Amino acid sequence: MNFFYNILYYFQKRGFEVCRRIADRMGIRARVVRTSFIYLTFATLGFGFALYLFLTFLLKIKDLIYTKRTSVFDL
Repeated sequence: MNFFYNILYYFQKRGFEVCRRIADRMGIRARVVRTSFIYLTFATLGFGFALYLFLTFLLKIKDLIYTKRTSVFDL
């Protein structure tokens, strides 16, 4: 049972960051974005989940490419 909770904690910690970042960009609460993804998933039979995974992938790629450097010598 502990293994299940470790997996659940991992996905909650990593997965909710996508909603938080989208909400920060749009200027709304993260709970509204999460709820919207849930309703979109049920209404379109999985399209919301596919969109969520796609946005997660894009944010990960963006983080890898655009890193904030503190000085010129960090190259």
